[in-house]
Amino acid sequence: LASRLLISAKYMGNLFAKKEEPMNEKMAAVWSTYETKMKAEGLNETAMKAFKYTFEKLTSGAKLDIPESTIDAVPELPSYDDLKEENFKLLEQTVMLKLNGGLGTGMGLEKAKSLLELKTGYTFLDFIAKQVEYMREKFGVNLAFMLMNSFATSQDTLDHLSKYSTLANPDLGLEFVQNKAPKVTASDLTPVSWPENPSHEWCPPGHGDLYPAMVGSGTLDKLLKKGFKYMFVSNSDNLGATMDVKLLTWFANTGAPFAMECAARTDADKKGGHLAKFKSTGGLLLRESAQCPDEDEAEFQNVNKHKFFNTNNLWVNLEALKAAFTKYDGLLPLPVIKNGKTVDPRKKDSTKVLQLETAMGAAIECFPGAAAILIPRTRFAPVKTTNDMLALMSDAYEVTTDQRMVLKAERAGVPPNVKLDGMYKFVDQLMTLVPDGPPSLIKCDKLTVEGKVKFAAGVVFEGAVKVVNKSDDCKAMKAGTYANKTVEL
Repeated sequence: LASRLLISAKYMGNLFAKKEEPMNEKMAAVWSTYETKMKAEGLNETAMKAFKYTFEKLTSGAKLDIPESTIDAVPELPSYDDLKEENFKLLEQTVMLKLNGGLGTGMGLEKAKSLLELKTGYTFLDFIAKQVEYMREKFGVNLAFMLMNSFATSQDTLDHLSKYSTLANPDLGLEFVQNKAPKVTASDLTPVSWPENPSHEWCPPGHGDLYPAMVGSGTLDKLLKKGFKYMFVSNSDNLGATMDVKLLTWFANTGAPFAMECAARTDADKKGGHLAKFKSTGGLLLRESAQCPDEDEAEFQNVNKHKFFNTNNLWVNLEALKAAFTKYDGLLPLPVIKNGKTVDPRKKDSTKVLQLETAMGAAIECFPGAAAILIPRTRFAPVKTTNDMLALMSDAYEVTTDQRMVLKAERAGVPPNVKLDGMYKFVDQLMTLVPDGPPSLIKCDKLTVEGKVKFAAGVVFEGAVKVVNKSDDCKAMKAGTYANKTVEL
């Protein structure tokens, strides 16, 4: 399980006001090896500076919780449902950006997760391209679109999207590539070595790298020079997040430097991070579970008090972003996340490593005057696990005319609750469960699968169904309707 270390951005911001301190002892012992490795790999100065920043936080041992006593709940947010105004002229000043750096290693992938096929042979990338084409036609504007790829996803992504010849804006190009960072050996904090596959020695530094990657690649300055003022950012695995002119108009009218789309927390979301306000300043922040002291866990999980969570659909004023980098001396002081993994994600006995990352939503506390808005769940349909993927593949979801993937009206906003056996954690394993296509889940509340099973074409689940095979042999589930029962094969 990943261990996470998050360090207060407020504390880090203070560091930038001081003269640079000498390296701590742990960092000084190994830093030269990292510097040599990164230079040999050809990393740019911005990338090396960003990693040095996160590595210093790791080796310093600093850890600052956010106690309940220091924050206030956010009692209410403006609601998307109340938005009426649409200023289409703002689209000419706006770029739509999709984060596409993830390999989906948690789902057993060694390629961009966005290359997974979902419905009718279309991948996430196909749906995104078709969304952009639809929006350009609908709005009558050549909506600017870009991807932030990683070193691991860039080539596959560009190859796949080459069939969409007009997708890239000629003045901007289709992508910029996020930085990469060395993986850290967990036992002694040295750079990990993996001669069997040296590419495994590197990792993307989290989607918080959006900001330094925009600066280091020259993308931020290029956008500003060409007159762009606003940016809408979302994850490539969230097909509900399309350009919305009502939201864009709201963001522009607020004058806020940064805004976050939030959804209402339910009991299913209680262990995830929530939106809050600093008592001291009234500014917005995100508090993750790792930042919550044990004694405050009950309050952290109180979804009636802390009502909203971050969807990672963000709106950024590009001029304000440029000003923030100037203010913080070339970096945004984001909390640092320490993820414990193995150097080869599919080999659990390979060397244990630490991956140092930052999250882009945490930037909300770096922008005084940042805003947030409550959105419907239709704008939030991510795929993080094979459970999510099976639900999305099924008939519980449909593709809208604007190429979004949304729950059908019959679901009343509630997705099927899918709980697959751990043996189906990886995508190739999932496909052994549904070789003939996904079962019908349109009327299914909860599906649980335990053991080696193969669904035939024409399997329909309704209500709560549990499928169990206790033997070591894979058993087929015949076509038919199974409603509110446990089926032992």
